[in-house]
Amino acid sequence: MSTQAPTFTQPLQSGVALEGSAATFEAQVSGNPVPEVSWFRDGQVLSAAALPGAQISFSDGRAVLMIPAVTAAHSGRFSVRATNGAGQATSTAELLVTAETSQPNFIQRLQSMTVRQGSQVRLDVRVAGIPTPVVKFYREGAEIQSSADFQIVQEGDLYSLLIAEAFPEDSGTYSVNASNSSGRATSTAELLVQGEEAVPAKKSKTVLSASSQTRVETRSIEAHFESSSSSMQMRVEGGVVSHQAHKTPPRVPPKPTSTSKSPTPPSLAARVAGERHQSPSPVRHVKVPTPAPFR
Repeated sequence: MSTQAPTFTQPLQSGVALEGSAATFEAQVSGNPVPEVSWFRDGQVLSAAALPGAQISFSDGRAVLMIPAVTAAHSGRFSVRATNGAGQATSTAELLVTAETSQPNFIQRLQSMTVRQGSQVRLDVRVAGIPTPVVKFYREGAEIQSSADFQIVQEGDLYSLLIAEAFPEDSGTYSVNASNSSGRATSTAELLVQGEEAVPAKKSKTVLSASSQTRVETRSIEAHFESSSSSMQMRVEGGVVSHQAHKTPPRVPPKPTSTSKSPTPPSLAARVAGERHQSPSPVRHVKVPTPAPFR
């Protein structure tokens, strides 16, 4: 495994402590190999002799300095340094010890918001109080523990809840509780995470070409007209009529009506004359009857 210089994933935080109360500094550090940790006060290395009663510990990357009962003399700048073969890193914070007290007060309260699914959410508050209040975040009354999905960070008097990726189930009532020995304060807000809207289906478009055939895929009604010499086919599809190339069907002569008169039959003489013209046979003398008059 490659080496890694120390990095403070959670730095020290400044605070105000009431005289006679306990004060705690805490930091989270990573690195490979595991770093060695040293504490300083105003640039001087801390030791049991220099700070009687102080408790110093380092385990699983968590460095802690706890002073059981602080006095005004403990006020100052405290630092923690982490060192390994790849490098070093330092984190510093201030401690103010005072005899005055004040209950927690929200300088900046939670704000309700509406976000889209998948968005990153940041809920911020600023809290003042002496001694420094203990701040906790809640959702629907249940305390939120800092994790990869819900990260709680502090920068001075600014406390933030970071939601890496919000989902509709993260919607609800969020609250912050700040408390110290002098009192307690709460701020509440609503978070609404909107889910992804259904994408409406695109309407299909029918493109008509200049070809002689147009197809509309619905029900089909076919009618066929056939004859010995030509045929015609007509297709009705979904209300659109398409014609295919065809020959003109033969015309059928109309039937005679009852009011029409029959034409006069040709005379016998005319028929005989026609037969004589067509046949080379000898001519026979035939008596031609008188034609009947028209009626």
